[in-house]
Amino acid sequence: MEVWEKINYILAEKNISKKEFADKLTALEPKIKRTGETPSFHTILGYLYGKREIKIELIPYIAEALGVEEQELFSFDLEYAASYNYKQSKELREIVHLLRYAPQSVIIHMKEQLQKYKKLYDESVKQF
Repeated sequence: MEVWEKINYILAEKNISKKEFADKLTALEPKIKRTGETPSFHTILGYLYGKREIKIELIPYIAEALGVEEQELFSFDLEYAASYNYKQSKELREIVHLLRYAPQSVIIHMKEQLQKYKKLYDESVKQF
């Protein structure tokens, strides 16, 4: 998944239109080093459609406009695979974020429960 695709994924997940995103990004007044200017609405759309290369200096502004950490734009784990829908992905991301606060015993319990669900799933697939 390319960064522009990830941005679009997050936009859909957060129910933010491309125009709203462009407005948020423009309001932050990011400057392109080469020109010293803020990207235009059409340039931002070019980024979102993969038609223009996203300048690295825009990454912090893009992350802020999306309300995510910069690293999230570059993390392409299974949660972002096409087989997941937006709701599942959002829930999964929230759970992963909260796991750092869980004691080891909770992690072990969750893993055991998930393994039980996997076993049930595998058995049901075999029956068909």
